[in-house]
Amino acid sequence: MDNAATDSPTMPAPIIVDPPLSIDVGLRVHLGDQIAIGPGKAQLLASIQRTGSISAAGREMGISYKHAWLLVDSMNGCFRSALVEAVKGGKAGGGASLTSLGLEVLECYRHMQELAAEAIRPEVAKFKRRIQES
Repeated sequence: MDNAATDSPTMPAPIIVDPPLSIDVGLRVHLGDQIAIGPGKAQLLASIQRTGSISAAGREMGISYKHAWLLVDSMNGCFRSALVEAVKGGKAGGGASLTSLGLEVLECYRHMQELAAEAIRPEVAKFKRRIQES
């Protein structure tokens, strides 16, 4: 009697790796119906700070220049003064930078995220234990 199971090479048992659990704290600061700042806008500010350009920041984030500019315009309209200052192009090439208020807002937002993450740390640990138990 021909037994295909004994004729085929044995396959190693699959290794099952649990995906890592991550919990992100994504704060959004609302001003009326606008989001003054949230995770995406904070990322955009950081990218503008790093690249010196709204266009380059948009490319880095995978969004169009127009979308990036609309987000900047929205943020600038929510605060007492602009967070991002743009210089028009020309021979010098233009660019953008965070104003002193923009730097303060980004730093404050990051600090709020750290405080929120710290505040929920005990609950996250309980949550992780429950995930690992199943």
